[in-house]
Amino acid sequence: MREAEVALRKTALWAEHVELGARMVSFAGWSMPLQYGGGSLREHVAVRSAVGLFDISHMGRVFVRGEDALPLLEQTTTNWVAHLQEGEAHYNLLCRPDGTTIDDILVYRLSGGFFLVLNASNRERDLAFLCEHSRSKAFFDDATMRTAMLAVQGPRALEAIASVAPEGFQPPHRYHLTQVHLAGGDVFLSRTGYTGEDGVEIIVDNDRAEVTWRALSEAVRKFGGQVCGLGARDTLRMEAGLPLYGHELDDTTTPLEAGLDRFVAFDKGKFLAREALMQERIRGSQRRLWGLRLTSRAVARQGFPVLRHSQPIGVVTSGAFAPTVHMSIAMAYLHPDSTRDDEVQVTIRQEGVTAVVSTLPFYRRQRVRRGKG
Repeated sequence: MREAEVALRKTALWAEHVELGARMVSFAGWSMPLQYGGGSLREHVAVRSAVGLFDISHMGRVFVRGEDALPLLEQTTTNWVAHLQEGEAHYNLLCRPDGTTIDDILVYRLSGGFFLVLNASNRERDLAFLCEHSRSKAFFDDATMRTAMLAVQGPRALEAIASVAPEGFQPPHRYHLTQVHLAGGDVFLSRTGYTGEDGVEIIVDNDRAEVTWRALSEAVRKFGGQVCGLGARDTLRMEAGLPLYGHELDDTTTPLEAGLDRFVAFDKGKFLAREALMQERIRGSQRRLWGLRLTSRAVARQGFPVLRHSQPIGVVTSGAFAPTVHMSIAMAYLHPDSTRDDEVQVTIRQEGVTAVVSTLPFYRRQRVRRGKG
């Protein structure tokens, strides 16, 4: 084994993945399962049709406490943290004074503080940024290495969870967090996800991670699903039009360019990126994130040029063949005059492949409407 591979971090479930025959890859400094024996396509379909179980323990998990925790998060993020009620969560962005994005994160409000879920590749940088702007009465507790994080996603996710929870279990509302007894122990459970499906994410201490994983593995199989790797997670989030840091978001992009305007609370008062983003809103962004629907099965990869009438107008950020919509899709930053249904060409292997500009997402799950009575 090469030295670089030895240095990779391992989640508390690494041995479980190896035993299941997962193809392990390096991702953000971690050894993570890309796919299992059936392949990413089968895993993707399982999540859309039934339920899938993911190990997402590479994500950063940090508690922020103290009387200055709220002022710190209000200053460094774009969304209105003070509006969160205890047990509630929202999507948020850490941004520099020039409006560029350090990370996109989840913020949970707890009794006596906050809990942040950070992208794996940015955890240390995020903490350094927060510490740089913190006062003496904001305290950080990085729980990443002592906990595991699992995701159960799909239309039958809540049924699977209920089967290993005490009788009478009631899931939290969307974007809420609760503590529950699950698979014989206490865990934090949030109604969030990154697949476009309903589901939950679970935070459990490392010493109970394997027991919890095995119980959930059996539960998802019972309801027609399976364990899933990062490959399926990536195609699922692309279909749902969800950004991935390092692709749709990075050090050069702003939330407004990425179409995340609704997560910028200009009315919350002063925050680091407010003036820069306000100026961008007034003058208009220099580029905007769009979807592309390709007319062939060719896959557009990050960095591939996008042209209109032979003139460069943008660049692809992510692309894949999307099993649910049965076509190749991509996300791309395009010139601000681009509009829906524009016909463009993506350069793939030195050939122009026709694509149609599309709004995001490509896929939206059907929500069950309940009648009265």
